[in-house]
Amino acid sequence: MTVSVLSGCSSAGSAAGGPEAGLDDPAKKEIAMQLVSSAENSSLDWKAQYKYIEDIGDGRGYTAGIIGFCSGTGDMLKVVERYAAARPGNPLARFLPALRAVRGSDAHDGLGRPFTEAWAEAAADPAFRSAQDAERDRSYFDPAVARAETDGLGALGQFIYYDAYVMHGYGDTDGTVGFRTIRREAIAATAPPARGGDEAAYLNAFLDARVAAIRKEPSHSDTSRIETAQRVFVREGRFGLETPLRWRVYGDRYRIDAR
Repeated sequence: MTVSVLSGCSSAGSAAGGPEAGLDDPAKKEIAMQLVSSAENSSLDWKAQYKYIEDIGDGRGYTAGIIGFCSGTGDMLKVVERYAAARPGNPLARFLPALRAVRGSDAHDGLGRPFTEAWAEAAADPAFRSAQDAERDRSYFDPAVARAETDGLGALGQFIYYDAYVMHGYGDTDGTVGFRTIRREAIAATAPPARGGDEAAYLNAFLDARVAAIRKEPSHSDTSRIETAQRVFVREGRFGLETPLRWRVYGDRYRIDAR
């Protein structure tokens, strides 16, 4: 079934002659979060995802929260550690030993339904939401944006890097290709703008490398978040993530209209 979702964010591009805003601009960051949520949660309402948690069968254990923190990769552990530091004795703190034990596997030992229920309930606590926000920024958003800025990319390129960090992580792991390798392959194909290259050509090379990486992962075969979303924005020349934006992921249609 096709879903149409309407949301509005202001565009802060360079149409008026001013400097183009990057993802550090709050309006642009909001757009980036909506775009990621459309692929990760089939919804633009990313703020409703703090309570989300399930095992999606990708070998990473539980996937949860606003960008899909995983029990198997260790970033879920970091979120709960942050929460425990901010709110000692919270209902998730007792699961820290189990989260440390299952890191690197898809096991649920010591977790299970009591843990998933505690995670969902904790989402009502601002301190838990702040822990998710902080880990997202430290491990994914901030390094992706900084790397994209160094490569001379605008808001769209910064989002494309961020989405790659979220889906693939920075480094390669067993059975996966990480951001670092994807970027290296893109640069081998064509130079980024900071090295005199064309922005569209470079972003397409990066997306080509991402598609190849996705196809190497048994748990990730659908490339629509690239081909019918990010590639569309490149083709339309929306390098500042200018609204309106219209795209499809997994067959569902979305749009963010200017206001």
